[in-house]
Amino acid sequence: MLKDILQTSFLNNSILAYIFSILGLIIGILAIKVFKYVILRHLKRWADKTASTLDDFFIRIFKKSLIPLLYLGAFYLSVQNLNLNPALIRVIQVLGIGLLTFFGIRFTVSIISCIIESYLSKKEADTPEGQGIKAILPVLKVVIWGIGITFLLDNLGFKISTVIAGLGIGGIAVALAAQAILGDLFSYFCILFDKPFKIGDFIIIGDYMGVVENIGIKTTRIRSLGGEQLIFPNSDLTNSRVRNYKRMERRRVVFGLGVTYQTTTQQLKEIPAIIANIIKNTRDTEFDRAHFFSYGDFSLIFEVVYYVLSGDYNKYMDAQQEINFAINEEFERRRIEFAYPTQTLHISKEG
Repeated sequence: MLKDILQTSFLNNSILAYIFSILGLIIGILAIKVFKYVILRHLKRWADKTASTLDDFFIRIFKKSLIPLLYLGAFYLSVQNLNLNPALIRVIQVLGIGLLTFFGIRFTVSIISCIIESYLSKKEADTPEGQGIKAILPVLKVVIWGIGITFLLDNLGFKISTVIAGLGIGGIAVALAAQAILGDLFSYFCILFDKPFKIGDFIIIGDYMGVVENIGIKTTRIRSLGGEQLIFPNSDLTNSRVRNYKRMERRRVVFGLGVTYQTTTQQLKEIPAIIANIIKNTRDTEFDRAHFFSYGDFSLIFEVVYYVLSGDYNKYMDAQQEINFAINEEFERRRIEFAYPTQTLHISKEG
C-alpha cells in the first residue's frame, strides 16, 4: 500500500520523486549551514589573528554573495529530477539568471571596492587624489550594473541590439551637448593621476601665476599674487604649458651690473673675483661665473650667474639682497663707481 502511495502521480511527478527532491534540498541546505557556521566561523577566527585584510575580505564576500548562490544551486539541483511545467521551468530559469546576475554584480562591485579601499588605506583619503578615487567608484558601479542588466536582458531574450543602438545615438547627442563638461572631467582625471601639480604648488600658466588652492572636477582655483582668485577650466590647464616652481630644486639666477668707463683696468680685473667671493660666502648659493660682458652706451657691463639651492622665491630674494649689499659695500671700499645714464656735450666756439 505504501508503495502504491509513493508511486501515486501528482502534476506529472510521483510522490517519491517529490520526497527525493525535498530531501535533496534539505541535505543541500544543511551542508550549506555546516559550511557557513562551522568552516567559515573557524576561518573568520583565523583571519582575525592575521595582519592582512585580504582574508577578511574574502570571508565577507563568501557570506554576502556566494552563500546565497549556494542556496540557489541547492534548489536548482533538487528540482532537476522533477517533470515540471514548461512555464514553471521558465520562471525558475528567469529567477535563477536574475539572482545569478545580481550576486555576480555584487561580487564584482565588492572586488573593486576592496581594491580601492586597500589603495586609499595607504594614502590619506582626504587628499584631492583620495577624493578623486572615491568619485570614480560610483561611476564604476553604474557601469558594472549597466553591463550586468544588459547581460540579463540579453539572456532573457530581449533584442538588446536595438536598445544599444538607441542608447548609442542618444549617448552621442548627450556627449556633443556636454562636450566641454566631459572634457573638463577627463582633464580632471588626467591631473589627478598624472599629477603635474597639487594643492599648494606655485604655478604659472601663460600670463597668470599663483598658488593652487583647489582642484575640482570641472575647474581648478588658483590664488594669484595680487590676492584675487583665478578659476581655470581643467581642460585649459591640460592643454597649456604649466611651469611648476614648487618642484624647482634650485634656481638659476642671472644678473648684470655696470661700472663707469673711468674704472681702471686693474679694478675691472678684480671685479669678477670680488663677486665670486661674495656669492661663495652667501648661504644657500652656488657660484657659477662672473665675466666682463660688454661695452654699453654709458657703462662697462658685467654678467653674473649663480644658483640658489632652493626653489623658494623668498630665499632667492634674501640671497640676492645680501649679495647686492655686499657688492655695494665692497665697491665703496675700493672706490669703484656704478654707472648711470649720462651724456657729455662737446661745444665748439667758432672765431
